[in-house]
Amino acid sequence: MSNGTATTTQLEEQLEKYRVELTGYCYRMLGSSFEAEDAVQDTMVRAWRSYEKFEGRSSLRSWLYRIATNVCLDLLAAGNKRARPMDLSEATPLAQAALSPRPDHTWLEPMPDARVLPTTTDPAEAAVAKESVRLAFMAALQQLPPKQRAVLILREVLAWKASEVAELLGTSVASVNSALQRARATLAERADSGAEAAVSDPLDEEQRKLLERYVAAFEGYDMTALTALLHEDAVMTMPPFDLWLLGPSDITGFMTTLGAACAGSRLLPVEVNGLPGFAHYKPDEEAGGFSPWAVQVLEISEGRITGFHCFLDTKRWFPLFGLPLHLEAESDQVEEGA
Repeated sequence: MSNGTATTTQLEEQLEKYRVELTGYCYRMLGSSFEAEDAVQDTMVRAWRSYEKFEGRSSLRSWLYRIATNVCLDLLAAGNKRARPMDLSEATPLAQAALSPRPDHTWLEPMPDARVLPTTTDPAEAAVAKESVRLAFMAALQQLPPKQRAVLILREVLAWKASEVAELLGTSVASVNSALQRARATLAERADSGAEAAVSDPLDEEQRKLLERYVAAFEGYDMTALTALLHEDAVMTMPPFDLWLLGPSDITGFMTTLGAACAGSRLLPVEVNGLPGFAHYKPDEEAGGFSPWAVQVLEISEGRITGFHCFLDTKRWFPLFGLPLHLEAESDQVEEGA
């Protein structure tokens, strides 16, 4: 009995070692934080149940990726493609701005870096991992057919050999190479897929100063200062609403009209999708202090903010990021989420 317990514990430990990288893989495949975590849990359960049949002809890691790929392909069989608001419609002029929600499964979801980016001492590997969970790249991935998506992630992001991918998918090397070529061509057509490539890892001094100025402008609700930080083609999105705004004038105009209740907000830094981000708390008129309002993800290029993405479903996002659901008014010392 004790041997069985030891084996059980050892297997649990072995499987757990792969949780973060498998979550990253499933997240890139599915575009959903919660579906990714469910898919990994399903993968672990399937691996546990069928471990006795695992003959060791491939590595445990390869076997787990094969199971995870099958789980993801099953989930993607329904054909749903997660997207950003600008993938679905034209920009809305401020004068016509209306907050119309779409169902959760419509949207590409944010993800804390810690849940999808394994620790690595290789800077180049870390940079590729971060770039491959950024929102624009994730949105581009969702446009690929599921098997092309798997091939691209395994080959380009995880650096698997074509022969290894062919074995995992039960196909030929020629088929894998063809799928990779088609996937690359599709991504190349998406002009914005490299839009945030200017974000350094770690952030350089100019980018850190830009974020400091952004926090000061946002918390002070200083629209003149904020305008100076926004690129002329900056985009603002607010899932689950399908509204998106283009350009500093409409963005700041929205913030002082429909978004005016965000004046006096607080921002706490978070690491999200390989990009700078903030947990946004707005003043709570009833309870005092501050209540969760959004997880903000910022895209930066050439010293300006090009994307300002606010994920508003705080009951889902704040627990995922380990963030408090209330800030006291004197919360300057609060460090959760940093």
